[in-house]
Amino acid sequence: MSDLVPEEHQSAVSWDAVLAGAAATVALLFVLVSLGAGLGLKMAPRWPTGLTAADFTPTIGAVFVACQVVASMLGGYLAGRLRTKWLHVHDHEVHFRDTAHGLLAWATSVVALLLLGALTASPPVSPPDTLAPAEVMRAGQIAAQISLFLGIGALTSAFAASVAAAIGGLRRDDMHRLHRA
Repeated sequence: MSDLVPEEHQSAVSWDAVLAGAAATVALLFVLVSLGAGLGLKMAPRWPTGLTAADFTPTIGAVFVACQVVASMLGGYLAGRLRTKWLHVHDHEVHFRDTAHGLLAWATSVVALLLLGALTASPPVSPPDTLAPAEVMRAGQIAAQISLFLGIGALTSAFAASVAAAIGGLRRDDMHRLHRA
């Protein structure tokens, strides 16, 4: 009796590949954001001591989106490339599974970053009563801009991770065909 489980009874998700892709995404995002901070781009409003127009700009938002996309592409590519190759699965299903692995690697990295942020966040500071209404309005505008760029970054990086995983899967399959034939 064989110890091998038929492919149709195995999970279609290779969690090792997903976790490897997520880890690579988080690590590269940390490196890229650190490089951005080293170049003078920062995203840390000085609430509640006062806000300026330089606290968050579209340039900072665009750089952050680019960092998210590049990091997610690496994680997705790795998830697609490291995923187990199925031998008796239609090419369309293989393509779907590769893109799903990229999306899962992206989602896992987002959850990990949210947990990391929740664990390292400092307690909220209550705003002083002396804050001018204009400063409160400006803080709300900055928060809205940050949310917009985070949303754009999340959507584009999820798509980029999925596409990169499909490319990684194609490359994996090419290597199998080349070296197993």
